[in-house]
This record gives sequence, C-alpha cells and structure tokens, in this order.
Amino acid sequence: MTVRKIEIRERVMARNDELAAQVRARLAGHGITALNLMSSPGAGKTTLLERTLAELGEPLDMAVVAGDCQTQNDADRLAVHTGRLVQAIVTGGACHLDALQVNDALDHLDLAATRLLIIENVGNLVCPASWDLGEQARVVLFTVTEGEDKPLKYPRMFEKADWVVLTKTDLLPYVPFDIDVAERNCLQVNPALRFMRVSATTGDGLSEWFAFLRSVTPLAAS
Repeated sequence: MTVRKIEIRERVMARNDELAAQVRARLAGHGITALNLMSSPGAGKTTLLERTLAELGEPLDMAVVAGDCQTQNDADRLAVHTGRLVQAIVTGGACHLDALQVNDALDHLDLAATRLLIIENVGNLVCPASWDLGEQARVVLFTVTEGEDKPLKYPRMFEKADWVVLTKTDLLPYVPFDIDVAERNCLQVNPALRFMRVSATTGDGLSEWFAFLRSVTPLAAS
C-alpha cells in the first residue's frame, strides 16, 4: 500500500500560486507592471517610495499597496505624497503578504488609471521570498547598516530577486560595510542580479532608480 501525505503548507502554497497567476493576468489585462519590494525591517522601503511618489507618482500613474504587520503607518506616510489611494494591508502579525491579499487590494484601486504598481512587502528576509504575489519583478533593498553576508544568510530572498537596491549609501563613511563585498555575495547566490546604489536621504543614485522605473512602466495610452 502506498501512502502520500499532503502537507497543509503544500496545499496553501499551491492555492497561492493559483491566485498569483490570476493577479498577474488581471494586471496584464490592464497593462500594469507590478514590482514586489522586499527587505529587512528598516532598510528604507517607505522612504524610497516617498521620494518616488513625489517624483514619479503621477507621471507613471503609480499605485501603491503597503503591507505591514500591525499598523498602517507606512501607508499613511505614503498617502501624503499622492492624490491616489494607497492601499494598506495589515497582516495582523503575519510575516508576509500573499496573493489573496493583493488580489483583494486591487479591487480598491483604479486599475484603468494605473500603469505601475509597487507592492511594499512586510519587512522580512525570509517569508516573503516564498510567496508569489503576481508581480513582474522582485526588488530587494539591502541597506549598508546590515552585514555584507546577508545574501549568504538568507539566500532564497536573493535567489528569487531580479534587482538589489543598496540603500542608505550616505552612511557608508560611518559603518564598517564593504559594498563591493556585499554585491559579490549577492552574485554568489544569484549571478543574474542587477544592482543600484541609492540614498533616499541625499538623493544620490535616485536618478538611476527613477530611470529603472520608467523603463519597466508601459507607455501611456494615446
């Protein structure tokens, strides 16, 4: 007699993947590019998005979904910089967003007037890596206040990423962080990774970040 045990996690992940495919198709139907922004807590996701919304929010018809464990503080900060709805997802302690939450969030956004969707995931280098949200690309923020070995300690996050944005570069003179070693560690995990270096505080590198966002955003309908 053959017995196969189906773990609950296996079923949950399979269901999430189905929903993520629906999200991806829904976004594609509206011509929307979605980016999944992930990092450790405090890496600067919200600050970078504040600068981004102020500069490109309207030119790129940008919508934001902001995830957090317990508060909507980040969403409130972002809402100051846009006239559009910033959809908050409060997970109630869960360490990641999932495709169902994103799909529900889309119900409240004006998809017909959106070309770029940025999903600010919960600050965590473990859980979010395993959950497809229907995004077209994954961007990991890696701050210089962390150790250069973060990609080696949390390889799955960097294996699944498309871009790494090294943040808070204005602090490099004050912290023992070798940015070249950090990038080499990233490439050891995922040789296809591409990099940007930014400081949302001073503005250094933001032009490259903005150019990247312009390059992935579909052209506005004429």
